[in-house]
Amino acid sequence: MAEEEFIPSNPVSKKVFINHIDSYHGKNISKYLTSCVVGSSLEGEEAEETESVDSEAPVKVKEGCYEVVGTLRDSTSEKPEWIKEIIEFSNKEQLAEQLVECDIVIYDITEDPDQILEATWAINHMSSESEMFPTQKLFILNSTIMTWAKSKPLDPDDPEIPFTEDDYRRRKPHPNFKNHISCEKQVIKLGKTNKSKLISFVVATGLTYGFEENIFHYLFKTAWHGDVDALQCFGSGQNAVPTIHVKDLAAILQNICDSKPKTRYLLAVDDSQTTMIDIVKAVAKSLHNGKVKLISDEDALLRPDIEQVDFDTVLVDLRMDAVFVKENMNITWQCETGIPDSIDTLKKEYKESRKLLPMRVCLLGPPGSGKSMLSKQISDTFKLHHIEMKEVIDEAMQRMEISAARLNAGEEEEEDDEGKAAEDQELLETIKENMEQNQGRLDDSIIIRLFREKLHSQPCQNQGFVLDGYPKLYDQAKELFAPDEDAEEEDDKGGNYDKLTMPEIVMSLEANDEFLRDRIMALPERVVAGTHNTEEGLNRRLAEFRLHSNEEDTVLNYFDENETEIVTIDVAGDTSELMIDTMNIVTGKLGKPRNYGLTDDEKFEIERKAAVDRMQKDDEEREYREANEEAGRKLREQRESEWSAKLEEVKRQESEMLENASIPLRNYLMKHVMPTLTEALIECCKARPDDGVDFVAEYLFRHNPQID
Repeated sequence: MAEEEFIPSNPVSKKVFINHIDSYHGKNISKYLTSCVVGSSLEGEEAEETESVDSEAPVKVKEGCYEVVGTLRDSTSEKPEWIKEIIEFSNKEQLAEQLVECDIVIYDITEDPDQILEATWAINHMSSESEMFPTQKLFILNSTIMTWAKSKPLDPDDPEIPFTEDDYRRRKPHPNFKNHISCEKQVIKLGKTNKSKLISFVVATGLTYGFEENIFHYLFKTAWHGDVDALQCFGSGQNAVPTIHVKDLAAILQNICDSKPKTRYLLAVDDSQTTMIDIVKAVAKSLHNGKVKLISDEDALLRPDIEQVDFDTVLVDLRMDAVFVKENMNITWQCETGIPDSIDTLKKEYKESRKLLPMRVCLLGPPGSGKSMLSKQISDTFKLHHIEMKEVIDEAMQRMEISAARLNAGEEEEEDDEGKAAEDQELLETIKENMEQNQGRLDDSIIIRLFREKLHSQPCQNQGFVLDGYPKLYDQAKELFAPDEDAEEEDDKGGNYDKLTMPEIVMSLEANDEFLRDRIMALPERVVAGTHNTEEGLNRRLAEFRLHSNEEDTVLNYFDENETEIVTIDVAGDTSELMIDTMNIVTGKLGKPRNYGLTDDEKFEIERKAAVDRMQKDDEEREYREANEEAGRKLREQRESEWSAKLEEVKRQESEMLENASIPLRNYLMKHVMPTLTEALIECCKARPDDGVDFVAEYLFRHNPQID
């Protein structure tokens, strides 16, 4: 039984420390506690958060609730609005100062193994400083049932007898979780040294689920995407997996904080005793096609989205019964009987928490207005399913032919599949007969049936869809979106339509006939061939569209009556390539995509294309640079050649000028100087005087013809 504790009429808030409040456990536990009035579990009050299943919903902190402070796993994460303070520290002394100011310290070691050392240090420090505490403090270690993974059965002859809290001394850990059990033992030990100042608890938590999902996220994500034929289950799938909804775990922690039970080691598991194959089947049926495939442990380890610790955890085989929790704690269970029984609630939580709600769009407009082009662009941009009449009919007939062939071949099928196969065969015969009678066309009733099946398929319900030009008439829309006969009664706020398939927004394209004709006539012959976009076909379809548009009850009237948002877009003024301007309007109205974003393969492809484009751009820039350099070199050589030619011409002209200028001087020298000088030199050679220069000078003076 819990220790008796006085609860004041006006409860005082208590300060709670939680490590890594941006982790899966930290976020959901802290959000729950901040909505709980201190001591409310002793009085049977429910936390305020029970009003919403959305873990992202805003929280209004009431007076007297727990005040939560904590650390961040990712320092770049933003502070949640319900958290009072983020504790930042550069050394353990700074963290210690914050811990001793808190009434309750909760350490989670299930998600980050590095927190084991910090949790061990924290309990040791608080124990050593406990004499200084003015009031009693609580230390809660949130551990994992993997510290029980190798425990021997209580009765070898009956291995299905579950373990309870009383068996915790017999627990044996998985080899990869020995540090966890060491931390558990230290917490239990130090909590007994000075109970008046510090008490401690260990909570062995089952595999948590709920909201955005954690350990089972790979299952939900794979099923939501629908890219595989069947969900994979590791091993035989017959292992019993102890589980608990993360909100129920938070409720157990709240009860511990409120009541301080005498039992120091508790199990936090639901009452499901579910096997792994049951969990996989439940997820597959709710979010996928219901098919499950068993794979070996070796193949499971090859999956890039499965880490070793997750692999070890989902293969655990334990049967556990949280007897103390069920008999002594006041809990309003979120999922008491486990995942399979609560899968619809879990699916809703998962989609809302991950912001994966399907986007349902209907695109309408006259023939030739670009509906199919825009629908394809919308489906590619937002990763929606493009719902086009011909594809719906062809896909349905192909599926029914395969189903009927299996039935005729006598292949073994499950009872439900066998009934569906017979139904498919009957519908296939009806379609073929109808097409023969109507020259290849189908009645509206059959088309609407095929469309309804397509819109209710799991891919369309998971990601969403774009209806391309259908429905065209009021009656078609009314029948297509009519609620199922076995559906629950609609609430007062809703209309009389199927909430799962009704478009949330309708895009109505508009353009005049002249523009549409010019646009179709401008199409290449190869595009128009074999389609309705001939001149005669276009005129017929345009006349039919205008006739229905002028009726009193149009398809847009149906959506307007049911308060569906209608956006009218004039495409006549869009002359951009691939209708980019119109697409920008559409994306602005639809907002951000509601999906996981790009996959690793898509990111790799985008990066590869970016690298190729970058290399191509670099090559083009290099070629442009080399071409410019080559052109510059040639221009430089040309100019150098021209300069050299001009220089030679200048030299020649200067030479000619000097030559012409020297002729009179030469003539003068040859006539008056050179004859006498020559004779002087000859005589000098004959005489060979000691001073030849003086001899020549005297000779020239004596024989100067100018001297009379």
